[in-house]
Amino acid sequence: MPKPRQPVPELSVSTVDGGTWSIGDQTPQNFTLVVFYRGLHCPVCRTYMTELNRLHGDFVARGVGVVGISGDTAERAAQTVKDWGLSNLTIGHGLSIEKAREWGLYISTSRGKTSLGIEEPALFSEPGIFLVRPDRTLYFSTVQTMPFARPHFHEMVQAIDFVLKHGYPARGEA
Repeated sequence: MPKPRQPVPELSVSTVDGGTWSIGDQTPQNFTLVVFYRGLHCPVCRTYMTELNRLHGDFVARGVGVVGISGDTAERAAQTVKDWGLSNLTIGHGLSIEKAREWGLYISTSRGKTSLGIEEPALFSEPGIFLVRPDRTLYFSTVQTMPFARPHFHEMVQAIDFVLKHGYPARGEA
């Protein structure tokens, strides 16, 4: 599991637009925001990722690159972008369970169809958010064991403003 002020694990995923997103290729001014979401089957993720899509420009204006990643197949990830209207976001797919564990994400087993009527994958990662500095060290993270009670993105934008204005250091490294 990544620790503040320490390098994050390598991460590379295919993207819905046909490319590849890699943490090692990111060159943000201030941070890269890596948002791991459960996948197409999750109604809470739909609301959450829609909020991130809406606030994407606010993050970019603060020198923050943004990516959303799930373990979904390419087809399910493309359906997610289409159905959820995620036109502003880079969406990665194919996150392996092993890589999810390396990043400290919790893993759940399928309970069948969700309230959206979509079958859960046999195994999938629960949500996690990681704010990574340009030198690939962890600044902030939060991981969930459930799909709900996640940090709000508008509060993260405000927190980034504070961090940048005051040079606030990463915490939790001890």
